[in-house]
Amino acid sequence: MDQFSLVVAFTAGLVSFLSPCVLPIIPGFLAYLAGSSAGESAPKRKDIFLASLFFVLGFSAVFSLFGVLLNTVLRAAAYSVQLWLSRIGGGFIILFGLYLTGLLKFPLLEREYKFSVRRMPRSRLFTAFLFGAAFAAGWTPCVGAVLGSILGLAASAPGSAFVLLFAYSLGLGIPFLLVGFFTSRAASAISRILPFLLYIRIIFGILLIIIGIFAFTQSLGLIANVEILNRFLLQ
Repeated sequence: MDQFSLVVAFTAGLVSFLSPCVLPIIPGFLAYLAGSSAGESAPKRKDIFLASLFFVLGFSAVFSLFGVLLNTVLRAAAYSVQLWLSRIGGGFIILFGLYLTGLLKFPLLEREYKFSVRRMPRSRLFTAFLFGAAFAAGWTPCVGAVLGSILGLAASAPGSAFVLLFAYSLGLGIPFLLVGFFTSRAASAISRILPFLLYIRIIFGILLIIIGIFAFTQSLGLIANVEILNRFLLQ
């Protein structure tokens, strides 16, 4: 597993966080998880941070579990199967990159999968954990394309699924924790970022198309070789 793939996975988590359907609602959503609603006093910073922490732990647990399962399957695949997985994964990365740039539309990715909970747990922290797990499993319009590209990258590099999804979870989770800690400043910071969200998606989409081409042609190792050469020249 080369460092470039880990950086891409971490960046993918950041891009998921910056999705138009995630970023604008984060401060209010975390405040809700911390226990703020109509008629209640504003939650303390500690409560919001703990809610954001358990929310992050919720989706990180789902991603990690899925990474372990996928890691086991990919490692057990025969070499010839791994070659085809690399090509299929590269193809999916290219498609998701085209989707993020707006050149392609996939109605399936734009469909929301919701479920209703009739009775919420009494513990707000456990509730935040459950919301995090549900976010990983069902918030498809926000994380579907980007997460799908990381899964495609994992298919092109057998045995690396867990590490890639862990890096993705860090990229998605760290901003949540920062917003939870700096709640009072988060709203103004988010309002300044909103005009650039479309450009961020397009730039990352172009990057995914390039990575997908390398993965499809089984040339991801060339990127790692370039990194090694740069280190050698800098010494």
